[in-house]
Amino acid sequence: MNSDLPLTHDIVLIGGGHTHALVLRKWGMRPLPGARMTLINPGPTAPYSGMLPGFVAGHYTRDDLDIDLIRLARFAGARVVMGAAHHIDTVNRQVLVPGRAPVAFDLCSVDIGITSDMPDLPGFSDHAIPAKPLGAFAQRWELFAENEAPADAVVIGGGVAGAELSLAMAHRLRTQGRTAKVTLLERDRALTAIGAHARIRIMEQMRALGVTVLEETGISEIRNDAVMLQDRRSVASGFTTGAAGARAYDWLGHSELALHDGFIAVNGHLQSSDPTVFAVGDCAHMTDTPRPKAGVFAVRQAPILYDNLCAALSGGTLRTYSPQKDYLKLISLGQKNAIAERFGRSWTGPLMWRWKDHIDQTFMNRFRNLPRMDAADLPPVHTTGLGEALGDKPLCGGCGAKVGRTALRAALAPLSGNQRADVIPLPGDDAALLTTGGIRQVMTSDHLRALVEDPVMMTRIAANHALGDIWAMAAAPQAAIATLILPRLSGVMQQRMMSEIMTTATEVLRAAGAEIVGGHSSVGSELTIGFTLTGLCERDPVTLAGGRPGDALILTKPLGSGVLMAADMAGQAHGAWIVAALSHMVQPQSEASRLLANAHAMTDVTGFGLAGHLHGICEASGTGATLTLDALPVMDGALKMANADIRSTLFDDNRSLVPDLPTGGMADLLYDPQTAGGLLAAVAASEADDLVTALRAAGYPAVQIGSLTATAGQLTLQAG
Repeated sequence: MNSDLPLTHDIVLIGGGHTHALVLRKWGMRPLPGARMTLINPGPTAPYSGMLPGFVAGHYTRDDLDIDLIRLARFAGARVVMGAAHHIDTVNRQVLVPGRAPVAFDLCSVDIGITSDMPDLPGFSDHAIPAKPLGAFAQRWELFAENEAPADAVVIGGGVAGAELSLAMAHRLRTQGRTAKVTLLERDRALTAIGAHARIRIMEQMRALGVTVLEETGISEIRNDAVMLQDRRSVASGFTTGAAGARAYDWLGHSELALHDGFIAVNGHLQSSDPTVFAVGDCAHMTDTPRPKAGVFAVRQAPILYDNLCAALSGGTLRTYSPQKDYLKLISLGQKNAIAERFGRSWTGPLMWRWKDHIDQTFMNRFRNLPRMDAADLPPVHTTGLGEALGDKPLCGGCGAKVGRTALRAALAPLSGNQRADVIPLPGDDAALLTTGGIRQVMTSDHLRALVEDPVMMTRIAANHALGDIWAMAAAPQAAIATLILPRLSGVMQQRMMSEIMTTATEVLRAAGAEIVGGHSSVGSELTIGFTLTGLCERDPVTLAGGRPGDALILTKPLGSGVLMAADMAGQAHGAWIVAALSHMVQPQSEASRLLANAHAMTDVTGFGLAGHLHGICEASGTGATLTLDALPVMDGALKMANADIRSTLFDDNRSLVPDLPTGGMADLLYDPQTAGGLLAAVAASEADDLVTALRAAGYPAVQIGSLTATAGQLTLQAG
């Protein structure tokens, strides 16, 4: 959203299926000017179905299997909404996602895949796992496969998918030395969708790996340790999965779109009965050219969908998708062996596996090795120092984009002095203490340059970040004024974004006990969200200045948001790391503030990093401090990125605040600017253990990280 051109339309992709992943990749290389792209998905990754049998067999890791949607969306300049859509309101053109404001669209595309759940089979929901969606299945299988206790497995469904899974399971368990058996159950005849020769070879391989195939066998019930058959036999099973057929997700039936057996019916342009809603992949039914559910069709739909989304918003001509009549089937046989089949002919052997692996790896490498989009060259004639001022990496968002403490102090030094008796100076604190009619009130203001594209997530981060100054003084939030700078948008999109931001801000601030009483907005080059807040103090506020030698230091949140967001902008962070970091940023500190209300000194850890904010406590309290480096809580991936020399743009300035401390490895995270970071409290040593226990019980990953010392201004590190 940093383009000089205004945004005028919203495209929303529901689901991170193969088609949408390819569309995002192409969008990153050639976005449509004026359009904002949004991806809605329940998690940060999307498993690639082609490599699932290899993962089950142990040939691939889970990382090999997953497309990182967060990294892909960053490349595409798209916003990501983490959540499972449960309704498309075609009248108001909104997608409903639990826990957030509706996501408005001008065009929408659905690529959510299918489920092989069997809700009508007694016990399936309680004791079995469908093979689709793939993510949940892969997680459950990994836990089962790593369990050393022998247990049998059952696959329900004798199609190609069921055969591949049963062969992969048998190979994995055999290579682990497990005595477990794998059984494939089919109520009719197995493997009817392939030619006779290929069927014979697959059945031979199942016999070789010890897979028991029971055809024309009905199931009466699934239990936690067995599958009960209609002929009163039972098959022992500690892991039961279903790969029989394909079901559409039930919520599609409530969206007023034309369906075919529950799937969204689409025409040759991939449009549904509502021309603003497209559907692709297995969740769609091609009415003009029906085809079986297969990933090869989803992959080839991607360029058509991309072109048609662009055409629909730019007045162009829509393209028609013409699927091939037949396609090459490459079927894994458990070991690094595969069978290839097309037009009734088949070929078997390790060469087929290498061919399949090459195709799969080539597909995944399109997302692992995203194209490098070079920055625009500087004008041929420019001022000296312009290149150095731009730097060699993008400007960070959040607290990484703050002005450094050195510049702030230099600017504020001439302004020292206070001429009002009702304004009580608090040296070093980010909030002011006011007294009005005997009532003590704290006031603060903060704003953030957007570090994520989603205004809802950014609002949650900014609100909790601004509230940090109130909570750090153990005050009760009272009132807030919002200050917004929106990017250039059409009038309709301005209204959409303002609605998302203000709905979310009201929710977060009311939960904290405050009310929004007003606000100001303007238009600029990018999204910036800020709040001015007041809070009430029933007693003296906790400040920076009350720390005592011997006090224990408690930190309520882990470090690493700055380096992780810098890594995200550089395309080097795993999506799961970013989602976890965002969850830390939006965690309110209200209960932590209440538990730490008797602290001698407290601050929130934000732009100056842990070392800079601790230095502020020591400076105001006349103490020093010792930190136990190994005790520092760290976000997933932060240390790895720090060791890879990823730095936030504020790192060097923060490092200069405490030049005597070392650098490198874990120490670098001391200077990492935190956005909506944790509370850092100096508490009586005798109370520290109980406080940490209480904080952890309240859901905070709190840790005692060191103590204050009598040597004023001296910060030291010690091993754990």
